[in-house]
Amino acid sequence: MPRFAPQLKIPATYMRGGTSKGVFLRLQDLPESAQQPGPARDALLLRVLGSPDPYGKQIDGLGNGSSSTSKAVILSQSTRPGHDVDYLFGQVAIHRPVVDWSGNCGNLSAAVGPCAIHMGLIDAARIPQQRRVPPFASGRPTSARPSWRRCPLPAAQVQETGDFELDGVTFPAAEVALEFIDPAGDGVGEGGNMFPTGNVVDALDVPGVGSIRRHAHQRWHPHHLFERPGPGLHRHRAASQHQRRRAGPRPVRSHPRARRSAHGADPKP
Repeated sequence: MPRFAPQLKIPATYMRGGTSKGVFLRLQDLPESAQQPGPARDALLLRVLGSPDPYGKQIDGLGNGSSSTSKAVILSQSTRPGHDVDYLFGQVAIHRPVVDWSGNCGNLSAAVGPCAIHMGLIDAARIPQQRRVPPFASGRPTSARPSWRRCPLPAAQVQETGDFELDGVTFPAAEVALEFIDPAGDGVGEGGNMFPTGNVVDALDVPGVGSIRRHAHQRWHPHHLFERPGPGLHRHRAASQHQRRRAGPRPVRSHPRARRSAHGADPKP
């Protein structure tokens, strides 16, 4: 009879933040080979999310078949002064065996504080015993740019219910406020100024599409504003309509490679 490897069990939390959902893991809970950046870590997260999936649904994983839900977060206690938690975000491709570590997810950033408290990563002395809204600092391990999270903590427990309503989310919940400290950063290759390319407007050359005028600025995460929609795309068409068009996604998928190159970013941590 064939022999198979034993089932691997890893504690994880599946959590929404803003209009995204993702799988949150503690660094210390990962297999030793996946506690460092590299192929072992990427392979593990690809399998957890259910990628690559030629059907695009990630049925055999936790990804749910959309870029808003095919996300992974690794949290650990920070050893840096003034930081509570190190936060590492990976965008897991659906159809390809790729994990992109070059960016950040602002939506899941809102879940970092509450999740870190649930996971016991915050020093108990930092968690108040009365109802107030304290800040917790966290930052990407590959970045010196911290951010603060403020979340309701009645009786030293994270309160997730509330009346805050967010477009794109069906039910109200507690509000988590984010404060990004020095979002432009000052590191070489991380967008050391607000305009990482040095220009207000650039001509972005996309293979198979041509030249597209683009404005790029860096505020914690690269942002790109295009002068007009690409070929086959229309301003007022719903996202689901764009996804159904075979001609539309191709130029859109080409943009991340070009924009990372323009920002001097590496897709690996």
